[in-house]
Amino acid sequence: MPPAATHSDCFRLLRLLADARIHSGEALASALGCSRVSLSKRLAEAQGLGVTLCSVRGRGYRLEEPLDLIDRDSLEALIASFGIPFRVEVLDECASTSTLLLERALNGAAHASVIVCEHQTAGRGRRGAEWISTLGGGLAFSMLWRFQRAAGELSGLSLALAVGVARGIEKLGAGPVRVKWPNDLLLAERKLGGILIEMNGERPGLAVIGVGLNVKLPERARRRIGAPVAELARDGIAPSRTVLLARLLQELAAVLQQFQRDGFGPLREEWLARHAWQGRRVALKIADRCVAEGRAVGVAEDGALLLLSRRGLERFHAGELSLRQA
Repeated sequence: MPPAATHSDCFRLLRLLADARIHSGEALASALGCSRVSLSKRLAEAQGLGVTLCSVRGRGYRLEEPLDLIDRDSLEALIASFGIPFRVEVLDECASTSTLLLERALNGAAHASVIVCEHQTAGRGRRGAEWISTLGGGLAFSMLWRFQRAAGELSGLSLALAVGVARGIEKLGAGPVRVKWPNDLLLAERKLGGILIEMNGERPGLAVIGVGLNVKLPERARRRIGAPVAELARDGIAPSRTVLLARLLQELAAVLQQFQRDGFGPLREEWLARHAWQGRRVALKIADRCVAEGRAVGVAEDGALLLLSRRGLERFHAGELSLRQA
């Protein structure tokens, strides 16, 4: 009797089908070491992950379009060639890369550990918002960094990381990438991605950094998001997600090492040059309450938002910005 199917078998099947060419049922079942009945179950499970499968009568099965999955071997080779200090683990599925990595960090996970996941079932954005992505349509990963700094000295970290992500994307041909305080990345005024930083009060200096980017979203994902979004494929570039991840890790490693030494200050001018809402009228909300309105005039060397209101120049370290009519 063949072994019972596991969810990992579904991803093995998807990797076989990822090229969108026709594969016979016999060949697929042989490669997976399963019966044709088990193969049918796995094909149905794959469709449950959001991909569109086509059955070609008398010939086999194919995906409606190619599926860009992370190539573990290529990623490992790129990391080695770039001299990246991260240790990267590629998972088929998890609830949230940041939740998982934070749990591991509290149990002694190594500095510079990275988890990237093909399918997050409970990805998170800021303030507990859902991060919506699709299989092969986005890139979601989390990094563990242990700073030799107290938590209070990590102000401005999300802004520094946004600079690193923007650099990596632009070196692959997209852009220009703009930034919105405190953690959003924009293309053509639309959100391309974001950064989420989580810390633990009992472990000073420990930071788990989550990054999410839209690469190529299907229409159903855009409808779920319910707001205009950017994606790299629509900006005219389509690097493999493997290459994209390696390039981002290369730039993020450089930024993290610089931030460890010098804080946000040396990166401030580059952040300001990318500031999407510089000089524009904005409102700042904290816990759904508007606490200030005025013009966004920049950020301080510690990453605080500088907002010119009727009360004068004010500084804020937290909150959500929205545009107001000039």
